[in-house]
Amino acid sequence: MSVFSNISEDKKIYSGEYFFMIYDGYPVSPGHILIISISEKIDYFSLNKEEQNELNSLIEIAKEIIEKDHKPDGYNIGMNCGEAAGQTVMHFHCHVIPRYIGDMENPRGGIRHCVEGKGNY
Repeated sequence: MSVFSNISEDKKIYSGEYFFMIYDGYPVSPGHILIISISEKIDYFSLNKEEQNELNSLIEIAKEIIEKDHKPDGYNIGMNCGEAAGQTVMHFHCHVIPRYIGDMENPRGGIRHCVEGKGNY
């Protein structure tokens, strides 16, 4: 059983047919949201087409929720698929991470920084 299977209803900020949302317990930045599959799917590649379609809609809803209380300057949207990619909880979840000017010295390269030395090009 996944750690995401024990999340109480009062922690959920939104629920869809296939996913629910919570604020990340270890946020990268203020407003960081996780979109988590209700059924225990391993990663993005195990989602069916209906789930993938809902996920796209929920990313937009997560952005709206974030922007009610925060004024981010950008976003990173990320999914770790497999241990080699840094996945530690083998239950699908998508990070919607608001980014703010000045939250890191040089954000150029964005997600490319997940592999050391590849973000600076």
